[in-house]
Amino acid sequence: MSPTATDLSTARLIEAAQQLAATLDGVVLGQRAAVETLLVTYMAGGHALLEGVPGLGKTLLARAFAAALGARFTRVQFTPDLMPADVIGTNIFDAPSGSFRLLRGPVFTEILMADEINRTPPKTQAALLEAMQERQVTIDGTPLALEPDFFVIATQNPIEFEGVYPLPEAQLDRFLARIEMGLPAPEAELDLYRKAVAGELVDLGGELPAPVLAPGEASALRRAARRVHVAEELLAYLAQLAGGVRKAPQVDLPVSPRAALALLEAGRAAALLEGREFLIPDDLKRLIVPCWAHRVILTPESELEGFTPRRVLETVAAAVPVPH
Repeated sequence: MSPTATDLSTARLIEAAQQLAATLDGVVLGQRAAVETLLVTYMAGGHALLEGVPGLGKTLLARAFAAALGARFTRVQFTPDLMPADVIGTNIFDAPSGSFRLLRGPVFTEILMADEINRTPPKTQAALLEAMQERQVTIDGTPLALEPDFFVIATQNPIEFEGVYPLPEAQLDRFLARIEMGLPAPEAELDLYRKAVAGELVDLGGELPAPVLAPGEASALRRAARRVHVAEELLAYLAQLAGGVRKAPQVDLPVSPRAALALLEAGRAAALLEGREFLIPDDLKRLIVPCWAHRVILTPESELEGFTPRRVLETVAAAVPVPH
């Protein structure tokens, strides 16, 4: 039988998480922060939105992540003419048998990459809402369960405004974290060039990493963060962070209780990745932007004044007293 989160020791789960991070860091060079946040999102049971300009390795990161987990991976290129049935599937008429049969869509997988999700119309974007929230889809009135560990990695280019359909707030809220991938540090980029010259660079046409987890360990890792201890004063600290954002004069749409829970679970996963079985304030502070920035909407006046969600959140995090 495959191990579960209760079968495996915490030490092994920590070791598995750190092995994954190290493996991905060696494939997608110069993106350590993105690698760790993606892994934290998976361990917290949520979904991830990768945001960055072309050429930073978003697709490579998604494929390498699935390969290292040993999970089934499906990539869907979202386009303006993509229909909901192209994602979730449909019933088709089978002439020889004279009956309908189910043609399952690419959503029936373990890790789904929704590439350039903002290039498809809202109707198709909405096809993922039920799948991401309830781990099921409904086809012709019949609910069909997805994989228990179903995980969406969506990507989008933040600088394109033509031919795109911005994700609505309800869709954005389904992503536990938005991960901003920026340019690698100069030394990391230089190392990337060296590996390319030496023929050691892993690209989309090359060999992806072998699984680093035993069968069943990925599923156990998906739930392992729940065993991380959270002290009562840290729950109060989380509530103060949420309250600070809600009271900020620049904020029009503040964070919801679901957003606060997302930050809590992400913080617990980050603690495990750091090798701890307990949460500390820094776990919450360093994930407040990935977990909340895409959920916060500012007033038009504050945007004209140059405020951004990141700036507001970092200001709130700096102002809220840290428990000792």
